[in-house]
Amino acid sequence: MTVDTSAPNKARVAMMGLLAVSIMMPVTLPVPILRELVGERFAVSELLTSLFMSINMVGAAIAAPLAGALADRIGKRRPLVIGALIVDALCFLAMALDLPFPVFMGIRFVEGCAHIFALSLLLSISASLGGENGRGFTMGVTGAGMMLGVAIGAPIGGILGREDVLRPLMVGAGLLVAASLLAAFILMEPKSTETRPGAGEIWRAIKRHRAMIAPLVFAFADRFTVGFYTTTFSLFASGLHGADPPQVGMWIAIFMLPFALLSFPFGVLADRFSKTALLCGGSTLYGVLTASLGFWPTEWIAPGMAIIGTSAAVMFVPSMLMTTDLTPPEIRSTALGAFNTAGSLGFILGPLTGGFVSDAVRASHGAAAGYQAAFGVAGVAEIVCVLVALPFLLRLRARGLTT
Repeated sequence: MTVDTSAPNKARVAMMGLLAVSIMMPVTLPVPILRELVGERFAVSELLTSLFMSINMVGAAIAAPLAGALADRIGKRRPLVIGALIVDALCFLAMALDLPFPVFMGIRFVEGCAHIFALSLLLSISASLGGENGRGFTMGVTGAGMMLGVAIGAPIGGILGREDVLRPLMVGAGLLVAASLLAAFILMEPKSTETRPGAGEIWRAIKRHRAMIAPLVFAFADRFTVGFYTTTFSLFASGLHGADPPQVGMWIAIFMLPFALLSFPFGVLADRFSKTALLCGGSTLYGVLTASLGFWPTEWIAPGMAIIGTSAAVMFVPSMLMTTDLTPPEIRSTALGAFNTAGSLGFILGPLTGGFVSDAVRASHGAAAGYQAAFGVAGVAEIVCVLVALPFLLRLRARGLTT
């Protein structure tokens, strides 16, 4: 096995950031119109509306490890990324058709499989192209592109959906087709290894490197809370604060833009500073602010969301980098697939938990109390994650396995 330690091509890395933008924009295009697209269109409850944001993550949880293991086994990522993006585009087109609700949700499940398949392999390529010394740079750019796509998707989706609730789905399909074409031109197979292990070897390698469980726990907790922002927050903003779709999209963008723009500098900082400190410090602040969100007056939401987004940026790339620290290069695709699986499981439970808690508390204490309880659960989960994981992370740091 040989490891690529050469400096990454900056132009190619920049184009991969653009590819990440085009892959992730469709994720939040429907979020500001969630109530209209799902709840009102199919006449279903808030809990079933929340399921729209969870069912694709069920697919993602299944597909992410398969994507990584398949790529590690056959040594080809580029054609898999292109094919997954085309399937994702077709799913977006299909969801705009006049369908029964179960069929609509089934297509959403397949869409989640295709999306995470492409994203997991893009992250794997990004990590490999960075070499051992520039991974923070390449993954920082890719992570920033991901978050920028999520950030700009929300306000654009709100504007598009104001007149036609299906338009965000059509635009999302077009973006994914464009992403597949871009991937065909710019992606290259990484040269981090010369040999590829079999499935049994991959599994044994994961069992030998159980320390990677630590960042996976954070991936779960972080996506669990993000699930509240992409689902419960949209319903909270429109139902309690009377925000229209463009306003909902703008508030989500205010959260995501600092997240996106600061992911790169914090990724570079993580190459020089303690990943443990960044991860735990950012997670603690993020958890405290999230827990208090339901109590804020309307005028606090915009500036508060910017601060929450900043705290999220502190911890995002360091958690991915810690995953690569704790695994050898030959199973890095599998490790990042596991990272996305843990995140997907969190995202599955986040919207469902938000919908369940808000509905249950609303029944006896009113809508405001329901949303306060929901965000309280999300924030406390993040804080508990830090308290449980910090002693273990400090031991890994003392052993020199991470920083």
